[in-house]
Amino acid sequence: MSPGRRLTVALVGLIALVVVGWFVKDTASSPETPPVSTSPSASGQAVPGAKSGMDVQALSKLPAEAAKTWKLIEANGPFPYPRNDGVTFQNREKRLPAKDSGYYKEYTVPTPGSQDRGARRIVTGSEKEVFYTGDHYSSFVVVDVKK
Repeated sequence: MSPGRRLTVALVGLIALVVVGWFVKDTASSPETPPVSTSPSASGQAVPGAKSGMDVQALSKLPAEAAKTWKLIEANGPFPYPRNDGVTFQNREKRLPAKDSGYYKEYTVPTPGSQDRGARRIVTGSEKEVFYTGDHYSSFVVVDVKK
């Protein structure tokens, strides 16, 4: 086999490995998504945001760091990432209901062992909705903060 042909075969093989690896990563990875819960809260009142059709999850069923972040949100800080917490969430992925700019705010939910902010966030809406994502905006659940 000539050196030129050997190089071509090696490059095609490398490209095939990258493409296969890309698809395997997308199908094999299981992002952190909390289990499904019910929509109405224990008091019988609807949870803000439940009408979005998203699953509703009790705050107590989310990672413990989410409850800590919620307490900071209620207390208006101080936040661990002041340049990033409480800023407008643009909803570029369009996973949350469409609203005017400035409607949503996002907050970091720390991930133990992560060298950066991690992928977990709480996003709040102006009408008291609370959303959680454990996979950096790929999916959301409505949070029932009373549970």
